[in-house]
Amino acid sequence: MPTRILPAVGDLDAVRSITTLLSQLPDAEPVTPVVDSTQLVDTLARLAAESVDELPEVVVVHERIGPVPALELIREVALRFPAVGVILVTSDASPGLFQAAMDYGARGVVALPLSYEELASRVQAVAQWSVGVRRHLGAGGDVFTGVGGTVVTVSGSKGGVGATLTAIQLALAAQASGRSVALVDMDLQAGDVASYLDVQFRRSVVDLAAITDISPRVLADAVFRHDTGLALLLAPGEGERGEEVTDRAARQIVSALRSRYEVVVIDCGAQLGGAGAAAVEMADRALLITTPDVVAVRGAKRTVRMWDRLQIRKAEETTVVVNRHTRGTEIQPPLIQKITGTAVAGTAIPANFKELQGAVDAGRIHELDSRSTVKQALWGLAGELGLVKAVEGAQRGGGRLRGDRGAVSFRRRRD
Repeated sequence: MPTRILPAVGDLDAVRSITTLLSQLPDAEPVTPVVDSTQLVDTLARLAAESVDELPEVVVVHERIGPVPALELIREVALRFPAVGVILVTSDASPGLFQAAMDYGARGVVALPLSYEELASRVQAVAQWSVGVRRHLGAGGDVFTGVGGTVVTVSGSKGGVGATLTAIQLALAAQASGRSVALVDMDLQAGDVASYLDVQFRRSVVDLAAITDISPRVLADAVFRHDTGLALLLAPGEGERGEEVTDRAARQIVSALRSRYEVVVIDCGAQLGGAGAAAVEMADRALLITTPDVVAVRGAKRTVRMWDRLQIRKAEETTVVVNRHTRGTEIQPPLIQKITGTAVAGTAIPANFKELQGAVDAGRIHELDSRSTVKQALWGLAGELGLVKAVEGAQRGGGRLRGDRGAVSFRRRRD
């Protein structure tokens, strides 16, 4: 059986050099190269969704791949697709780099300039390892159906548009439907998740920032288990400590959470920092919350353009959610979609702060009345995003979420 090899190379000259050599290897089947980290992860996720047998045995990552650094990308691939062997191609053949690559999950390192003999040897060894892992864990695709939990980021077009409330309610909806859920406060200087949920805590996301290998036990020690069942990873009480969470640390934290929870909801706030940018880049769904007013919509457009310029996320890969929506406002969702160039969620959140005020002031937003139109809309949004499990027997177009006595209805995700 031929060995399927997926090159991940951003440099055009390097693409030609690597694919030429790979095509000469015995029993090798190079597939179309991917040119950046996002395309690599998306490609592997799409193949894994079909069947684990569709995944390539070997991925070759060039040191100049971007925008995610090569070692960080290798870690994510190793965590999400554990039967795929990764080879790093690098000009730095030092023992230190070799050890770092192994620590991040690479199965081999090949030095530049490329040597046919060295590349052939490493590809053969890694391919045999990949086949062995798949055989050991079982031939059935069920073993690897959990290629990683769904990561959803929630960002605000400006402060005060409702990003934190949205993140919390999405997490609660997913949790109530029977999924394991982590809620992360990545608004590192001004995070309010703890205040909304009346939580007193000692540990925060900062406690994971300096750890290079986040084991399940280390992660469990940093997470606060809320009464609702949510696993909370909170922003630091001292905002200045947020600077300790670098983009690299954020990628490691998100990868660790994704490997442990079915749904990871991340409140990124309205200010873009390195950690938040890394989370948005890694997310399966990136939500941008806006209100239907000129200032907020301009902020949404500015954010979308900035994400695109920084190669964090393309406009068409972002979903805008309209909060405090009324039928009488001049700015409606179709206009927002046209202005921002993004997708707009089919569920708009109604303007009804009176329903929220008591729960917000008490720090008990998780006890929001199930008859609240705002809560119903937010839980409907969770259904639209595919974050909730439909209870067996629910009627098409509506259903009930376990764990919520008010039996809030939601719209199922349409295929």
